[in-house]
Amino acid sequence: MQLYGTEIGSRLMLGTAQYPSPAVLAEAFRRSGAGIATVSVRREAGGERAGAAFWDLVRDLGVTVLPNTAGCHSVREAVTTAHMARELFDTPWIKLEVIGHADTLQPDPFGLVDAARILDEDGFQVFPYTTEDAVLADRLLSAGCEVLMPWGAPIGTGLGLTNIYGLRTLRAQFPDVPMVVDAGLGLPSQAAMAMEMGFDAVLLNTAVSKAGDPAAMAEGFARAVEAGRLAYEADPMEPRDMAAPSTPVIGKAFLT
Repeated sequence: MQLYGTEIGSRLMLGTAQYPSPAVLAEAFRRSGAGIATVSVRREAGGERAGAAFWDLVRDLGVTVLPNTAGCHSVREAVTTAHMARELFDTPWIKLEVIGHADTLQPDPFGLVDAARILDEDGFQVFPYTTEDAVLADRLLSAGCEVLMPWGAPIGTGLGLTNIYGLRTLRAQFPDVPMVVDAGLGLPSQAAMAMEMGFDAVLLNTAVSKAGDPAAMAEGFARAVEAGRLAYEADPMEPRDMAAPSTPVIGKAFLT
């Protein structure tokens, strides 16, 4: 899988928030083999080196870092946070979140496009957290995005793929655009379903960090992602309305 020209060895991406301990976080990444870690940027006092220990932990994971603008509710806030992230993490990558609804954490489509265009002009490589809306996807691509990250369900709900029709339509309409199902997954089976539909990767956090055994759940998601991708590449059979015998009936003896 290539994202903005960078080859990533795993199709599973993990967030780094809300784990019981740094050791559990590290073990979850080890067992999952995740290729990308998302890290949110907070406004902390640089003179006190707040967050430095956490940044050291993330670097020790040995994965590609994708900073994000989590918690931003305006274009200005998201763009400012993105610039902070580029300075802190020394990467042009940014997962762009511009939240428009406090309860569902649904992206603000208008602010998202505006922020994406500004950041693209500033040299960022933008990973927009978006809905499964195909018109919005087209606007984001026109704004310079080369990757799309449609939600499966609202962040942290664990509901899975709540609009399968919309996701299938989006995937079919833009077959050559890398797409990552981001947010709302709760079980490995849901990740496998997304991969079977042809999505390139999945990103999740809460389903792993809040599990009773985060490391085991991370490994479960890793296996599901691999299985789903293998199934997609194997060109699955089409569903049928009627039964069809799997054992040939030609030559079968009939007793009278």
